[in-house]
Amino acid sequence: MRRIVDRVSQVPMLAVTVISVFPIALLWGVRWGWTPFQRTWLPSIGQSVVVAVVVATVVPMVVDVASDLLHGKAGVDVLAIMALVSTLLVGQYWASWAVALMVWSGDAIERYANGRATSSLNALVSAAPRQAHVVTLRGVGSSGRARDVDGWRSTGDSISRGGLSSTQSPQPDSGIDDHFRTVPVDEVGVGDVVLVLPGEIVPVDGSLLSVSAILDLSSINGESVPREVFAGARVLSGAVNGATAITVKATRVSADSQYQRILAMVADAQESRAPAVRIADSLAVPFTVASLLIAGVAWALSGTPLRFAQVLVLATPCPLLIAAPVAFVAGTGRLARAGILVKSQDALEALAHVGHVFFDKTGTLTSTVPQVVGVDMVPGSVRPQGLSGEWDADRILELAGVVETYSVHILAKGMARAGSEASGRRRGNHRRPVVTGVREDAGNGIQADVDSVQVRVGRSGFVSDQDAGGVKDVHGWRPLEPDEMVAYVSCDGALAARVVMRDLPRANSRSTLDALRGMGVDLTMVTGDRAESARVIADEVGIDDVRADLLPQDKVAVVSGGGAGRSRSRTATMMVGDGVNDAPVLAAADVGMAMTDGTATAAADSAPAVIMNDDIASVYRALSIARRTTRVMLQAVVGGLLLALLGMVAAAFDLIPVVVGAFLQEGIDVVSILWALTALVDVPHPTSVVDDGDVLVPHLA
Repeated sequence: MRRIVDRVSQVPMLAVTVISVFPIALLWGVRWGWTPFQRTWLPSIGQSVVVAVVVATVVPMVVDVASDLLHGKAGVDVLAIMALVSTLLVGQYWASWAVALMVWSGDAIERYANGRATSSLNALVSAAPRQAHVVTLRGVGSSGRARDVDGWRSTGDSISRGGLSSTQSPQPDSGIDDHFRTVPVDEVGVGDVVLVLPGEIVPVDGSLLSVSAILDLSSINGESVPREVFAGARVLSGAVNGATAITVKATRVSADSQYQRILAMVADAQESRAPAVRIADSLAVPFTVASLLIAGVAWALSGTPLRFAQVLVLATPCPLLIAAPVAFVAGTGRLARAGILVKSQDALEALAHVGHVFFDKTGTLTSTVPQVVGVDMVPGSVRPQGLSGEWDADRILELAGVVETYSVHILAKGMARAGSEASGRRRGNHRRPVVTGVREDAGNGIQADVDSVQVRVGRSGFVSDQDAGGVKDVHGWRPLEPDEMVAYVSCDGALAARVVMRDLPRANSRSTLDALRGMGVDLTMVTGDRAESARVIADEVGIDDVRADLLPQDKVAVVSGGGAGRSRSRTATMMVGDGVNDAPVLAAADVGMAMTDGTATAAADSAPAVIMNDDIASVYRALSIARRTTRVMLQAVVGGLLLALLGMVAAAFDLIPVVVGAFLQEGIDVVSILWALTALVDVPHPTSVVDDGDVLVPHLA
């Protein structure tokens, strides 16, 4: 009931027009009392109600048309105005009332359609953080630490009072309300410490001061499982805090934070108009001229002005004016639900015409983080004193993984993950190793004492006290493949093993590329890596056209030239990349698509389309949604116009009565607009591309 009231309040004249049918019908034959003209042209009381409704409808439309003309736009409402006036002049009062109903119900339908089309985008906007709790303790600010103030004590980088850690939810009687103030999010400055309560949205980008936090990033990158982060981790605005209060040191003001960047892209997309929509707008004027021509010819041939009115009640360009933009806004919202943001509707339309996709290799077709693919132990290597258990590949991985946990090197994450998995496989080992003396030599390796055994991981010359040249020639070790890399492991100065790693293709890279190829899209890999390494990955994911050893400017030249075997049916090119060096080529392509995990990057800034969930399958989804959106838009516009033209021709031959024609036109408009809304419907896709059928942003779906 509340929804109905809201709809009526948005278009009150629709309710007035509908209710007016009762006095019109009841007072249709009642005259205005005794007058000298009561039996002549003066309308009855019921008919006068129709006149009042028409006047209330025509006046604002005339104002809008005049405003459009003053701003250099064509006033396309002129057809509806002429239909209202002409039906009154020929005495077709019920037809006039029906046209007025058509005008106001069309306004209501347009509002409904736009609301549905923008629902996903509006959900993003409505969820934007608007306030923040800034900690007001003395000594808390740019330093990010709390000093002993008013009974509060510092515990590392977390704030506590009387033993209450900032990672715990504050209780009403804890006194915590006395130590922060709630301000508009725009007032948060860099270096301020912000308290985020359970269930609240992180207001600005910052670094975590609390020991740990559980964050829901679904509104940023569609990641369905909350992520646990630890002290010092980067925290993005828009993330939803878990069940405990946390403190965050602001590293960016609100305007520069991640969520505001997302909202800026959404706003740009909503305000922009696709070329197809602009073309549809320009076609409204020829349609108006054609409608007036048909109506005029019908009047001239029939000799009755009624025929003119019959034609005009069927002539409104709603399919052009409403259906086209509704379809594109709906498509933009559908992309947002799938974790893909476009910065303009131009980009959405360009996506629909992509015939050639260029992929960067590292981080796009591959998983970015090199993975462990094998461990080669030194023959005769023995377990160092002080270590217990079996001396095998899993033990080596466990030791290396523990040490690499403290490293920032590109190989560290993959090795730390492999070490954790190896530790889980080792039965009976439930004690966490004691790690001390961590020291990293940038570019060479990292070392630490693990259970009193010195473990080194890195380059051959760094890890071993032996001659570096002899390390690489250990008997029994296989030659490395072109795309493989190694990290050597030593214990107490003696070489123990080498860990072989590869940047493996993403699990769904090949299936996604196969699906794209099935759409008729040409595929090319462009990379700065060596040709041998590039070819290994290309063979695994199924790409034949490989351009390797390219500098950023070389990539721009390849993509600008269209590549080899460019599709003839579709002309646009698209570049998909994730790195800083991809920014120039993303900007140079007809459509640049940046793959991110929701964080801001140079690639995302340069690209008109951004994948927020770091899922390569979203490339296929984006093209599918864009093509469907364009197809739905054309169907809605062309279908609506054809039905209107057929109706006008039939009315010109007196086959459609004027009242019937008014309601028929309303039906045509409703069908066109509702059909345009089907762009919101999920796009079918091969089940091999993704597991769950879609990666939705949960609170937007």
